[in-house]
Amino acid sequence: MGGRVVVKKASVTLHEVAAAAGVSIATVSRALNGKDRVSGRTAEHVAEVAERLGYRVNLIGRGLRAGSGATIGVVVPVISNPFYGELIHRLEDHLQRRGFDLVIADSHGEVDRERDRLRMLVERRVEGIFVVPSDAELSYDAVADTARRVPLVQLDRRVIDLSADFVGVDNDAGIDLAVDHVTSRGASRVVLVSGNDVTSVGRERRAAFETTVRERSLPREDNIFGEYLLSFGERAVEELLARGPLPDAIIAGDDLVAAGAIAALKRAGRSVPSDVQVTGFDGTMLADVCEPRLTTVVQPFDELAREATEALVRRMEDPEAPYVLRRLAPSLRVAESTTPAATH
Repeated sequence: MGGRVVVKKASVTLHEVAAAAGVSIATVSRALNGKDRVSGRTAEHVAEVAERLGYRVNLIGRGLRAGSGATIGVVVPVISNPFYGELIHRLEDHLQRRGFDLVIADSHGEVDRERDRLRMLVERRVEGIFVVPSDAELSYDAVADTARRVPLVQLDRRVIDLSADFVGVDNDAGIDLAVDHVTSRGASRVVLVSGNDVTSVGRERRAAFETTVRERSLPREDNIFGEYLLSFGERAVEELLARGPLPDAIIAGDDLVAAGAIAALKRAGRSVPSDVQVTGFDGTMLADVCEPRLTTVVQPFDELAREATEALVRRMEDPEAPYVLRRLAPSLRVAESTTPAATH
């Protein structure tokens, strides 16, 4: 008869190899893929443990780049949104430093497609998953099921009442920064134009705005809610124009909405910030290409990516570790959409 046939166990994951070998996830990834900074003795030990357990090196990332390591998946709702493009860029940087590759999937903000994308990543045996849930409630089943199968971290958005790691920005602090800024420049009537309550971010920014308006004793206005799209920002301004006098300031739920609002105001012959101040949220490249440049709440992209990566690796190495719930502080970048440009 021929040589002994070794049947590989499809269920063995990288963190199981790491636990059995007594080393970190990153060390296993580097050892199995010929990366630097791993001694020959360690590499040989890891290879022996992996073979004994029947670990099959994940090949998903190999199609993307020769010599790649273990693969991490990320599911985002709208890949075309500059916010997610920047976040993915920073995630990839931090993952590569640890020997991981990144596979990106777009749910298009649809719960059914999100479930399919998560299932696909699990079936392809990624070692961990980042997910930006498309719905604060309806994403529960798919995200919870995935978290039981694969180490998972919710990023930017979260599912309500789900026990899972989460890393995101402090939306309360961000909205407070924006409202405090426009009121310090004389605004009294302030309107929120933001995402609806489908997402946790939409809910949090709405609640934060209502709280800060109440605490400052500002007049209550009819806010406008929709999706985080350029076209929504345009439609919201058309609605505001139809109501009558414009508010003193528009607090947009993200930079896309703010850019749409500014474009619609300019088409209507209104001046920003003379007629109405506009602020954004995220701090993407859109803030710099807007005319006038956009005052925006800046998310700490690199810190978000680093914290999320650390949370995922922690979950991979210790599935029983306490859940992480991290809210990172944003900052405000002031530009001409709230402050008239200096004249010479």
